[in-house]
Amino acid sequence: MERDLKFFLKDTIRQLVDFSTTAQSQGLAPPPVQKPRPPGVELVALPGPDAWGNLGTLSVREAMTGRQSRRAFQEESLSLAELAFLLWATQGVHQVVNPAVVTRTVPSAGCRHALETYLAVFRVMGLAPGLYRYLPLDHALLPVGRPEDLESGVVRAALGQRFVGRGAVAFFWTTVPERMEWRYGEARYKVIALDAGHVCQNLYLACEGIGAGTCAVAAYDQEAADALLGVDGETEFTIYLAPVGKVAPRA
Repeated sequence: MERDLKFFLKDTIRQLVDFSTTAQSQGLAPPPVQKPRPPGVELVALPGPDAWGNLGTLSVREAMTGRQSRRAFQEESLSLAELAFLLWATQGVHQVVNPAVVTRTVPSAGCRHALETYLAVFRVMGLAPGLYRYLPLDHALLPVGRPEDLESGVVRAALGQRFVGRGAVAFFWTTVPERMEWRYGEARYKVIALDAGHVCQNLYLACEGIGAGTCAVAAYDQEAADALLGVDGETEFTIYLAPVGKVAPRA
């Protein structure tokens, strides 16, 4: 086990992958960069930069200095502009180069961006509590469902960690491994994990800019989390989560 882990972590991608056998090398079309939305479902438009242009104005140094994991949140709601800023900071689109290549606010191996963002919304002004999926290409939210006891479902998915259900919103990231496998074959899981770290660090720094806090959570019940989000656990599954809420100002 230890030897296998060491092999996986120490070897570079080019040592792990036979690029002549990948779907990309065989000329197959890449998977879509964003999950399609069901027909007829009305999206929730999110405010753009004009609405949150003054948010997150801390210097990079200040944000990095203040960054820490927060597990205690105030009852205060997030504004829709603040949530839009956090979503842009973690998965926002810079440029659609072509249908298969989209550059974003976070790096991704081979620009494959194999993550999807789901939200368990508890207290966001102008947004009904419930589950949503972020659509980066549209900068909009797709309603997923409104479980009767969302907090209990989130806490259960987080292995009983109650603070995960006490923020204003809980971010859940899933992965669609086919997107990364198209280019990287069996090494897909290595780079997917790296991508998740990039995304969550941006969330930490963006939270500092709006007087909020977060805490990365990798201890979760896989089946409960996947069931909560309505993903199949095979072609798409939960990989990371993080609650977000306002925190007391520093003295």
